[in-house]
Amino acid sequence: MDCKQITTFSVNGVAYPKQYDIPITRETDEPTHLESDVLNLYPDITFQIIEGFGGAMTESSAYLLSKMDAETRKKALEDYFGAQGNHVKFLRVHMDSCDYSLEEYAAVEDPIADPELNTFSLKRDHQYIIPMLKEAMELSTEPLSVLLSPWSPPAAWKTPPEKPQNDLSVYGAMFGFQVEPVDYTKPSRCNGGTLKPEYYGSWAKYLVKFVQAYLEEGIPVTMMSIQNESIAATNWDSCVWTSAQQKTFLRDYLYPAFQESGLTGKVGIYIWDHNKERVLEYSRDIIDEVTNKMVEGIAFHWYSGDHFEAVELTRNAFPSKILMSSECCALHPPGKSGFMGLFGSIKLPETVEFEDAVAYAHDLIGNLNAGMNRWIDWNLIVDKDGGPRHVPSGFAAPMVANDDGTYRKNLSFDFIRHFSKYILPGAVRIGFSRCSDKVEMTAAKNPDSSIVTVLLNKNNDDVKYAIRMNGQVIRVNLPARTLSTVVLS
Repeated sequence: MDCKQITTFSVNGVAYPKQYDIPITRETDEPTHLESDVLNLYPDITFQIIEGFGGAMTESSAYLLSKMDAETRKKALEDYFGAQGNHVKFLRVHMDSCDYSLEEYAAVEDPIADPELNTFSLKRDHQYIIPMLKEAMELSTEPLSVLLSPWSPPAAWKTPPEKPQNDLSVYGAMFGFQVEPVDYTKPSRCNGGTLKPEYYGSWAKYLVKFVQAYLEEGIPVTMMSIQNESIAATNWDSCVWTSAQQKTFLRDYLYPAFQESGLTGKVGIYIWDHNKERVLEYSRDIIDEVTNKMVEGIAFHWYSGDHFEAVELTRNAFPSKILMSSECCALHPPGKSGFMGLFGSIKLPETVEFEDAVAYAHDLIGNLNAGMNRWIDWNLIVDKDGGPRHVPSGFAAPMVANDDGTYRKNLSFDFIRHFSKYILPGAVRIGFSRCSDKVEMTAAKNPDSSIVTVLLNKNNDDVKYAIRMNGQVIRVNLPARTLSTVVLS
């Protein structure tokens, strides 16, 4: 048995991975009885299958990639999809415009004048998204799997925004949300509002046409969520659904439309697709003896905090469902502190990016230990301001496009790599125990029987541990402020 340790150090914000070969000894040959500073691995105790990791090919990301020269773009895509890259397996794509689109748009411009949707067209997606998806497919060492998610139905089918539900009424203009006053008398793609029940059937037909059109393009769509952020009424593309409304839409309109079009068994339907704090309640409200077969999985985001217990409770309540983290990102532009970067940047960029990377590792470890099967990041790449997008401000991403047509990878990219490169699709999470909370960890057994342990030491002190497994011992040193992966093969 061979063992290697990969540790990523951050020096002035730049990631420096180092690899070490580690000797393995028999526990019976240890000079003293092992009792303190021990981490245990139990490869015979297994939990959920870990199916892979990914990110989102938004219009903004696809646009930035398309503006690179061919050689630079290929290198950027290889960093994500190539044999030596991050082994991206899952990709999320928005249906019509989202906040990370260059402007608002829809595949049917006037659904009232065209109730049969005869003018449906993916011409907008053909500008940037579909070409970049196809380039990624050509370079990928993994068979890709695409999740489609809608942000809003056509405005003509929605009610006007409701002030008590609208995020601006909660947060006001203090966070820079408000660019112009919200018209609470007029429906729009943005600021929330709900889908009128008389258009449930039309919206189901629209979504089916969208999925079919992508499949006809050769894009491997295997998942669709009913609504991005089901209770968000943001100043970008959004639509509010109660759990009862979403259940009715799923049961009486969407699933029958999937059946009629032959999509059932090919494209799984995912519910919730919003923050973890309500994932259990919405799942309980929607899934019953009738709808159970209609729901392949439950998607969630990270923006309301850890709530790893909520994920674990959902796993225990619905053991047959796929649990998927479908979106996460740091809520500020690259290297800038403060929400959306609006309060100045009192921290050094390298400090901000270290904290972002730690947040990613912490969330990945917590979600995996709670029962998560799939993980999808938000934008694959953004510009230095966290855009471009059709609303103000912006958020960070693991890859940043420079003004000169080049790009850089920040520390989050390398921290994600510790999971996605070494925990292979089809791995199973295994049991472990740790001696203290100085280190966060998770462990998995790959299909080739190799054992992977990811260890986060976000503290300012080095720590040393003995890893015990089946009577064997590995000594590991975890330097301060690093992420390490130990692979036994």
